[in-house]
Amino acid sequence: MVVLATKCYVSGDARDRALKSLGSMIQNDIGDLDVEWDIGVRDDDFISVTVTGDDAEVARNLLREEWGSVVPQHREGETYVGTLDAWDDEGFYLDVGHGNRVFVARDDLGLGQGSPTQIRERFGIVQHTPLKFVAGETPRLADETVDMLYDWTRGEGRVNVNSATRGEVRATVNRAGHAHDIVTVERLGLLEQSIMCREGTDPPGLLSSIGEYVPAELRCVIT
Repeated sequence: MVVLATKCYVSGDARDRALKSLGSMIQNDIGDLDVEWDIGVRDDDFISVTVTGDDAEVARNLLREEWGSVVPQHREGETYVGTLDAWDDEGFYLDVGHGNRVFVARDDLGLGQGSPTQIRERFGIVQHTPLKFVAGETPRLADETVDMLYDWTRGEGRVNVNSATRGEVRATVNRAGHAHDIVTVERLGLLEQSIMCREGTDPPGLLSSIGEYVPAELRCVIT
């Protein structure tokens, strides 16, 4: 079994759609291998995938590479993934499963000046976004995550969304009449997406336009 570093925290029909979407993506990832798999959602909302068959280990590794994985033990200096659970004046709290959290202090975020709340606003980081960190006595955000967040501020702007699949976000953008105002929708996690704006598109305006259609947290990245 592999526990993916992404959550399914919606309920009802939204949960069914999310898991169906995940099943399609897993089919794309490992469907050509000699395996069978079963998707589950743990009590902490992280998604588990049980894989059996001759190619099971290969399939697990592919899923870890594509989604990241949540593991119970962390070795100093190694890189792992947690999801943004909370934040305060002291730093970010990353959920790493079964009620455990890793605290990354403000000075170890590597994201410039400001309080953690201001940093979250500046980089448009929505709750539950998967973030990589380096384990140790004083955990820090991994360079890969820091680089990703800074890259967001160098483009034409973004709108980040949680509580919706990539397909749902794309459909919402189309419904709001903004299909030509975006480049693409990048998947950050199962239910966390990043809408890349085209040149000339105003991210706050896009957020305002699609916000009425999406019962979710939306954050702008303004360049």
